[in-house]
This record gives sequence, C-alpha cells and structure tokens, in this order.
Amino acid sequence: MPLRAVYLLSAPGPRGRARTYVGFTHDPWRRLRQHNAGRHKGGARRTSGRGPWQMLLYVHGFPSDVAALRFEWAWQHPAASRRLQDAKPRPLPGEQPIAFALRMLPRLLWAPPWRRLPLRLRWLRPPPGPALCPAPPRHVVVEMDPGGPRPRPKQRHPPAMGTATVCTVCSEPCQGPTLRCPRPPCPARCHARCLAPRFLRSEPKELLPLGGTCPCCQQEVLWGELIGHGDGDNEWADLGDPALGHWTDELLQGQGEDPE
Repeated sequence: MPLRAVYLLSAPGPRGRARTYVGFTHDPWRRLRQHNAGRHKGGARRTSGRGPWQMLLYVHGFPSDVAALRFEWAWQHPAASRRLQDAKPRPLPGEQPIAFALRMLPRLLWAPPWRRLPLRLRWLRPPPGPALCPAPPRHVVVEMDPGGPRPRPKQRHPPAMGTATVCTVCSEPCQGPTLRCPRPPCPARCHARCLAPRFLRSEPKELLPLGGTCPCCQQEVLWGELIGHGDGDNEWADLGDPALGHWTDELLQGQGEDPE
C-alpha cells in the first residue's frame, strides 16, 4: 500500500521569517532531496534555490491520492478553502509563516471530510513553539521520528503462512489484508469489514470508526493503531495507508469535498 504524505517544509528566510512549503508525495525522503536539488532535479518552482529545506512533519494515512491532494490544497490555500472559513484562515499581525501553517494544521484535521480518517501526524523535527492548538482529534496518532525522512526500503515479501489465520470476529479464514490488535500479547486478527460494524455500534450513522474495544483483549484501541498493525507490514508499510474498504469511499463522496 502506498504512503500518501502531505508534508511541511521550512527554510531560513529574509529578516528572520522562515519560509514554508506544503506538498504531497509518496516518498518524503526522495521529495526532500528534489526540493533541495532545485527545479531542474524535480523540485518545485517555489522551493528552487531557496533552501536548504527541512521537512518538519507530514500527515499520512489518507485512503486515496485525491483525499491527500485535497488536504494539501486546503493547507496551501486556507483562505480559499470553504472548510476553514470559521478558523481565521489568514496570518495574524506579526505571525510567522511556520506558526500560521501549524495553526491551520489542527483545524484541517478537525474539518470534514478528514476528521474521521485514521490519519497520523509524524513529527520529523522537534515541534517549534507551543503545542498545536486545538489539539488534533484523539484518534489521530501522533508519531515522533527525529532525524528527518529515511530512504524507502527495498520491497520485501512476507513469508508464506502454512495455515490460514481465522478472523477473531467471524471465525472465517483471513485472506488478504487484516487488522491486528496493537496491544501485545493480544492475538486478535480481524477483517476490517467485520470489526468496523462493531466499533460503530454507538455511532450507527457513521461510516468510518474512530476506535473501539478489541474483541479479544477488551482493551480500547484506535482505528489508526489497527491500520498500522495490518498483516504484511514492513518498515514502509508501517507508514502506509489503510485499505479502508468501501465505507471510506462512501464517506469521502458523501462529505462532498471541494475538488481543491
């Protein structure tokens, strides 16, 4: 499953005002190198020759390129996005560009249609300034990965299993991607289509769960945590996006997001 990351770059600017840039990529490490190499090496026009650029963070876990690109567009043009009209989507007097970008980020995470997606916020540098306000939604997994993005590892294939694992919920064989409980040593492994309805019992009108109780260990887990522990994970898939199923497509279509 591909990594879909919307990232935030920063670089020293004139008069002490750091430059910022928001973009989308499937490979943060490669994209950062392109930005610093210049436009002739695949970098963007706005970043060419204005570095050195550092990647501060990226948001990932989007179910499709379209969902990620819409998030990118809204973050790049908050004043034009109808999702942020109540969030003062313009810089305040004296506000630094990096502070403005970080002020808009949690408001985007709370805005439809992204507020119910199992997104992850990965910090690659120590967060500058105070904590994000408002705090991201509780189901958004916040990760710390200092040192910047790493090269994408070579594709690895999981070893073949001798016997098929059965779903903890329906007791049918688990064929294809499944979800595993992130609470060791819980052995629960479930089809997404089986676990999602259980998590949505208290929210019958919703299509995408935020979290719930593991049917095996009875501990509370977030949907985003389950996604990160799917079968066949490797170093890159851990950063990847969920196979959310048909209800995610319906969610995105039903929210009617702008073609931003």
